[in-house]
Amino acid sequence: MKSIEGIGLSNVRDVYSGPEGDLWELIMGEQIHIGGFASSMALAERAGIGNGMMGVDLCCCNGAGMRFLVRFRNVAAMHGVDATEAVVERGRACSEEEGLSDRIRFTLADVCSSGLPDGLADFVWGEDAWCYVVDKAKLIAEAARLVKPGGIIAFTDWVEGPTGLSDEEAKRFLTFMKFPSVQDIPGYVDLLQHNGCEVTVAEDTGMFASHVDLYLNMLNMQLTYDALKIIGFGMELMGEMGKEMVFMQGLAHDGKIAQGRIIARRK
Repeated sequence: MKSIEGIGLSNVRDVYSGPEGDLWELIMGEQIHIGGFASSMALAERAGIGNGMMGVDLCCCNGAGMRFLVRFRNVAAMHGVDATEAVVERGRACSEEEGLSDRIRFTLADVCSSGLPDGLADFVWGEDAWCYVVDKAKLIAEAARLVKPGGIIAFTDWVEGPTGLSDEEAKRFLTFMKFPSVQDIPGYVDLLQHNGCEVTVAEDTGMFASHVDLYLNMLNMQLTYDALKIIGFGMELMGEMGKEMVFMQGLAHDGKIAQGRIIARRK
């Protein structure tokens, strides 16, 4: 696992309470994760998540993943946990607008210490967001605490790829993305096993590089004005962000970063 000092929960709150979060939603959609709907469906199908189940979404952001599960997998109820008030309020409003607020609840809290009861959920869910959490060990322990015996932990996340990041590459990537650390797939497997879980899926989705290509094409070919508007029409800032996106694109194509898909069952 690669990590840096000086980035924590307050930085993540700043991202998703301001223009940077709006920019990610512009290019990635309401489901702010690689692969959007297709990625969510693949994770849910592989994990066997469906009719009548109750789940907890850790780092739920605006709740789009929960609305997907309720609407398209007929999950009975979802409880989302996120530490950023702005996205929690947005999620509540979106759930109300879509007529799903009776099946979706939100808690504003640190996902490593949610305050929810032990064994509450049939499954714990996450999509490309646990990379923002400082203490991955505490996060996985919380996920294992929240899920019932025999229940499922299913998530995707931005991970260090098989080629590996140099220390310099990791520092630049983590600083740009406001990630305190980036785990690798074997590291997540070890944490899950340490917390009494049997890992059934641990793989690279293979989608990261092509989707970074897509996001850059969208920004350069169609959404330039929209992106500039979000960041106050700062051309210099746009250029700097573009350079970092291109750097990230190179890391993805070189197998140094990836999107991991991991599914485990609590024993």
